[in-house]
Amino acid sequence: MIETITHDSLVEIKLNRPPVNALNFELLDQLVVTLEKVIASDVKGIVLSGGTKVFSGGLDVPYLLQCSTPELKACWSRFFDAARTIAKSPVPVAAAIAGHNPAGGCVLSLCCDYRVMAEGPFRIGLNETQVGLAVPEAIQYLMRRIVGPHRAERLVVAGAMVESQKAFELGIIDELASQEAVTEVALNWLRKHAALPQGPMRTTSAIDRKDIIQALEGFNTIEMEQFIGGWFTEETQTVLQGLFAKK
Repeated sequence: MIETITHDSLVEIKLNRPPVNALNFELLDQLVVTLEKVIASDVKGIVLSGGTKVFSGGLDVPYLLQCSTPELKACWSRFFDAARTIAKSPVPVAAAIAGHNPAGGCVLSLCCDYRVMAEGPFRIGLNETQVGLAVPEAIQYLMRRIVGPHRAERLVVAGAMVESQKAFELGIIDELASQEAVTEVALNWLRKHAALPQGPMRTTSAIDRKDIIQALEGFNTIEMEQFIGGWFTEETQTVLQGLFAKK
């Protein structure tokens, strides 16, 4: 489910759970373990990549619909573990997004230091409200930090998915590239940072990213209980069951 590819002093961590890299507990657990292992090694940067048509389809909703409450909590907890591990990484992490990137996939990329996305009709966004889910404050903060409060409200409440060019204009994406080149462009950005004095660069980055970590750490037990409670409401279950019954 996870591939690691070494590029000299850089490592690419590739999500590989076809067809759309939907995030279940096993994939999230492997991602966290792999991230921790790579970060602990003598690496100067990480590329997080996914599929060629879909970076990640987000949380695996059909899987979650079959989970017990403890299993559901465990999966969401591991998802936030993955987000925090990326955000806390002492080495830069660049997302190479070669396709669509909704919901949970978008969240993981927002936790990265840099985002490169394929040009063309590929969309990215937090579309949770479209499928009947509320967006926790910690996740809303990730978008708000980039685009500002008013624009974030418009995007998140509507569950909007924007094409890569618009995402670039909004600052959600840092750089556009051809679909074939997204990983190499991400690697080139990391190479520039690898050439900097590592101590000062990493210290400065840690200061700049402290707010992201605080926001993600803020997703506590109470908020988890509220989120799980919302998951089991009749309205949310009706929307989710209806949506995935069509597929």
